Amino acid sequence: MSTATDESTTVTQLPNGLSCELPADSPLARLLRSQRTWVGPDAKQRLGILQRAKSVAIVGASSNPSRASYFVGTYLLQSSDYRVYFVNPNADTILGQPVYKSLADLPEVPDIVDVFRKPSDIPSVIDEVVAIGSPTVWVQLGIWNEDAARYGEEKGLTVVMDRCIKIEHARFNGNLYLFGFDTGVISARKTAR
Repeated sequence: MSTATDESTTVTQLPNGLSCELPADSPLARLLRSQRTWVGPDAKQRLGILQRAKSVAIVGASSNPSRASYFVGTYLLQSSDYRVYFVNPNADTILGQPVYKSLADLPEVPDIVDVFRKPSDIPSVIDEVVAIGSPTVWVQLGIWNEDAARYGEEKGLTVVMDRCIKIEHARFNGNLYLFGFDTGVISARKTAR
């Protein structure tokens, strides 16, 4: 399904080949524009991305322990072999690690750039990722910008969107526990004998 809009009408091309024209401000036109049509890598492809990666940069990392980026950074440092870099122009250290002002300041090109920024910021982050030569942009859970995803793919990037890298890594590695916390108290794993 594709949609073209001018100021007064929306023309929607339906999957069956038919098209319909609607007033651009109608509830149905707004609903059709809001529908997600972009599809990123499937589970097997996401697993491959995570397995091949050696380094992850977290853009929009926060030193606030109640923020999702802090929790993801903690998890990646403790539960993965990735070299983890934090990117935030307003911080000096996060979790005892140095913080870089931009992706261009990193000591290496990360395999994955994990993004914690608002949807409207994603295109500019994609431009930065392309400029440094990183192959993958991973946009965190709850953040969606379909145009940015397509833009990233046009620039040759692999784009994962609206997925948590911590949850995906934990899921593929058997570390996903109740509420996402790895307490180690209750486990379905058999102990090694």
